[in-house]
Amino acid sequence: MEHPKNFVILGAGTGGTLAANRLRKMYPESDLQIDVVDQDNDHVYQPGLLFVPFGLAFPDEIVRPRDRQLHDGINYHENPVEKVDIEDNKVTLENGTELAYDALLIATGSVLEPGETEGLTDTGWMESVFSFYDLPGATALAEKLSTFRSGRLVINIIDMPIKCPVAPLEFAFLADWFFTENGVREDISITYVTPLDGAFTKPTASATLAELLVKKNIELVTEFNTGEVDGEAKKLIGYDGTEVEFDLAVVIPLHGGAAYVHDSPGLGDELGFIPTDNQTLQSTVADNVFVLGDAADIPASKAGSVTHFEGEVLMENIEAFLEGKPLEASYDGHANCFIETGFSKALLIDFNYETEPLPGHYPGPVGLPLLKESRLNHIGKLMFQSFYWHGLLQGRDVPGLGPNMPTSGKHTADA
Repeated sequence: MEHPKNFVILGAGTGGTLAANRLRKMYPESDLQIDVVDQDNDHVYQPGLLFVPFGLAFPDEIVRPRDRQLHDGINYHENPVEKVDIEDNKVTLENGTELAYDALLIATGSVLEPGETEGLTDTGWMESVFSFYDLPGATALAEKLSTFRSGRLVINIIDMPIKCPVAPLEFAFLADWFFTENGVREDISITYVTPLDGAFTKPTASATLAELLVKKNIELVTEFNTGEVDGEAKKLIGYDGTEVEFDLAVVIPLHGGAAYVHDSPGLGDELGFIPTDNQTLQSTVADNVFVLGDAADIPASKAGSVTHFEGEVLMENIEAFLEGKPLEASYDGHANCFIETGFSKALLIDFNYETEPLPGHYPGPVGLPLLKESRLNHIGKLMFQSFYWHGLLQGRDVPGLGPNMPTSGKHTADA
């Protein structure tokens, strides 16, 4: 570099943190100033939210200070973003601070928008209607589940896209385990209500997961588009007038991009997500704006593994951009997800833009079983938390696990 450059990162979650730490390793402070912005200093390990309602995790185990996850030499600003000016290359914070940038990385994820669904946050909210997608909701739901002994539990996805698309299914499976362990399963019915035409978005995985729902006596209601949640009458009401009654509803609200996106002309789409090249992860709104994780509008799953795999590709492209070289269109949409199925077992799925989840093993012929319940997968999911804090966020590579989806070990003919 001929002179110091300013690199600004919006968001100190998974993507923003790993990107900042990787950049700090790549460039000395004299060549690159790195400023990271977030609205608070609570870094939540979001996969842990699933376990909180069932007493399998506690808030103090899954929350750490954001600034302490960042390497030395990174400037952290704890203040909400007011707007981004992509014409003048600057970010304005709510306290009036202006951060000029030569390159910008947007990693502010997706946010819950419960107020967008009629009735959701009215009568019954946090009493008979909950969500586990944030810490207050997960904590309140833990208290509710501890006294829920009979009735109808309904898990409802309002609409896609959502963070971690498999988490609502995991909640249903863990609820089956939890109520069985507490001796009340026969007195509680569980219903899974989705706007999709199946249990999941990918056909092979959807069929496997639907079979599991049947096996666990969990009712599946598909193509239900929730228009209203009536907490007083305790029912979901579809746009077509159909209804699903509940005694306890666990609702996954609509998701959108961060609020500042709507106040930043030319930055995002109508949902607040950033138009992004599917393979380079460079935004299509400005050459010096890049996007990582859930904030992008790409057709990949909004899951932590995606952010991890994107990160490796993105860092190479940011380096190329800063040094005036062409970018590589190499991200293939790779994602994988552990799916907790209860009773200390889990499934694993691995897929990308072109290939749906297939049976076999990951990452090769000898590895974790795919599309099959296994105690080994359950252990893998539990072990990931340690890797998250000490490996992924620190910007470390995993030997033998690159960003591209492996094909070795998958059984295409079986699918």
